[in-house]
Amino acid sequence: MDFQVLGPLGMLEKDKNVAPTAPKPRQVIALLIMRRNAVVQTSELIDELWEGGPPTSALTTLQTYIYKLRKILVRYGGKEVLHTRPGGYVLDIPNSSVDLHRAEKAAGEGKATLRNGDPVRARESLAEALSIWRAPALVDVDRGALLSSYATRLEEFRSRTLEMRIEADLQLGHHRELVSELKSLILTHPLHEHLHASLMIALHRSGRRHEALEVFRVLRQNMVEDLGLEPGEELRQLHQALLADAPVGPPFDARQSIRTGSRDGAATSTAGPRAARGTAVDVEERTPATHAPERDHLLTSVPAQRDAAGASAQGAHGPVRATGPVPSPPRSHAEERAGAGQSTTPAPAELPADVGDFTGRAPVIEDIMLQFLPPEDGTVRHAATRVVVIAGMPGVGKSALAVHLAHRVRHLFPDGQLHVELHGSSDEPRDIREVLHGLLRSLGIPDTLIPTQLEERSKLFRSTTAARRVLLVLDDTATLADVRPLLPGGPECAVIITSRRRLHGLAGAQSVDLDVLDSTEGIDLLASLIGRERLDEEPQAADKLGKLGGWLPLALRCIGGRVATMPGLPLTRVADQLARSSDILSELRLGDLDVRSGYDAAYDRLTRSEQAVFRLLSMLPADEFTATTVADLLGWEIPSVERILDRFVNSYLLKIVHYGNDELHYALPPLTWTYARGRLDSTLRQDPRLRADAPDEHACQGPSHPR
Repeated sequence: MDFQVLGPLGMLEKDKNVAPTAPKPRQVIALLIMRRNAVVQTSELIDELWEGGPPTSALTTLQTYIYKLRKILVRYGGKEVLHTRPGGYVLDIPNSSVDLHRAEKAAGEGKATLRNGDPVRARESLAEALSIWRAPALVDVDRGALLSSYATRLEEFRSRTLEMRIEADLQLGHHRELVSELKSLILTHPLHEHLHASLMIALHRSGRRHEALEVFRVLRQNMVEDLGLEPGEELRQLHQALLADAPVGPPFDARQSIRTGSRDGAATSTAGPRAARGTAVDVEERTPATHAPERDHLLTSVPAQRDAAGASAQGAHGPVRATGPVPSPPRSHAEERAGAGQSTTPAPAELPADVGDFTGRAPVIEDIMLQFLPPEDGTVRHAATRVVVIAGMPGVGKSALAVHLAHRVRHLFPDGQLHVELHGSSDEPRDIREVLHGLLRSLGIPDTLIPTQLEERSKLFRSTTAARRVLLVLDDTATLADVRPLLPGGPECAVIITSRRRLHGLAGAQSVDLDVLDSTEGIDLLASLIGRERLDEEPQAADKLGKLGGWLPLALRCIGGRVATMPGLPLTRVADQLARSSDILSELRLGDLDVRSGYDAAYDRLTRSEQAVFRLLSMLPADEFTATTVADLLGWEIPSVERILDRFVNSYLLKIVHYGNDELHYALPPLTWTYARGRLDSTLRQDPRLRADAPDEHACQGPSHPR
């Protein structure tokens, strides 16, 4: 069976389209095709089908759609290809059966041959890729957020493939034939600098320089009126070359500016990566230096787009919408200030390696990814730096999520991805002035131009990033005072912050309170470490292990890592041993992974009074208590208790579970309660006199407000 998404949705069996006709089943199969051979979460399907809010019967209705689709696929395909997996479904079909894969393959071949200097073969392959499109992608499918982003991305891929085919035509000298096509394209893309540059060159080579200059004049007028922006530097240089009646070459080398050639005729250029937003295949270009003779004199370029890698089904956790091409600024303003002739600094790529077995968090990821989606109309840019703050208790996976997200969106930030470990929860946090020094050096600023004062360094950092697309990850942040000097100055920049405390007061930031994994995600994480078959053999023991670890990702990794080294040991026995342990936190340690150390760091940041109250909370019911209950235990006034409990909530040592009877109801997470009880027992062992009346001793350390 062949599947079609580049146009009307198609499921073809012997030229007969057997795709369902009802709108919602068509949405389901379309999303499964786009994410073929990878699990599509049930939650993703439900969100796609019912954006306004799912009905109570959503899960049952979705299962009905899956049942009907499975019947169609078995009836016409002859075998089971739609499988149920934990938490979702997977459509197991060969890539060759999908028209998108064939288009990507042909476009990839065209890109490679174009890069290798064979425009004839490149044009054939690229024309073949374009011929596979029958209409706009998924044109007859109702689309929610996910499918809309995929459709936009596919159309951007189609546009980029067309640009490469135009490049091949220009290299072959088909400039006269291209003029009419390019004029038609700029009517529908009035702000597309790359297409305008191609038309200007085609007109110039056709002896119509006055028309080429008029094209630039109209584009500039439109950009100033609609966007308040001037055309990009490369296009302005092309305009200057035309005014001087100088020969110009192909405008397709990925980051090339007009430069005079060297005496031996070899053109000089400034190369560097450029990225557009969310297309289906990587199509960054590098045109050989040997083309038409006029290239010996002048070369010119407009920003070429690089399509986002990872548009395979496996990488489609969180879709990224595409926009029309927006020219990026020059690569390094620092070099321009330092003087010509300085070597170009490559864009920094400092992200740590992604977590290979990253599991779960799909709803959180989808919500955060909305911060990074380009505008729907492709023209309006972000007004301010996008900031996401991921906060949560120790071991909940904040850093892993931040790095995973950064890798998911790094193609949107071609001018650099920076990562800084601030050590805010340690005894020796990083000096922000030195952090800024490192960031500026990564962005190509020489040491001699970096000022010594914190404020001046912060200003230079904002200036350096003002016209760039840079992603900054600040891991383990303690306070907003650390964050503010490190915020970039450009609206196309973004910052992902992790913290063990809630960071209130950062205007415009998206705050994410990261909780422990749900049971399904926790079992999936254990399965990635231990093996699915082993868990399926002892499901009750697997669930018990998850509960003993409090469904905390770090704890589950410790448990899973230890169990994985004992393949013959029954899970039931492991769970029983953990349950009988007198110090389970000591069991939750494996190599550098240590659950207790995270709690130690949070505990050490508390005052003596707060530490005493925290220990005594373990004497209350762990699942629910109120400020009144704590006040009765300590003999304090309720306002004093509420202030300390609020501090615990902001440090993620305490959770608010609900509001009732005019009071907030709190709970200690399981492992947090275990840690607090361990601290209390340790205090009592150190001073036996406290055992008879522990609350009085600790209460006297706090505010002396008897009730």
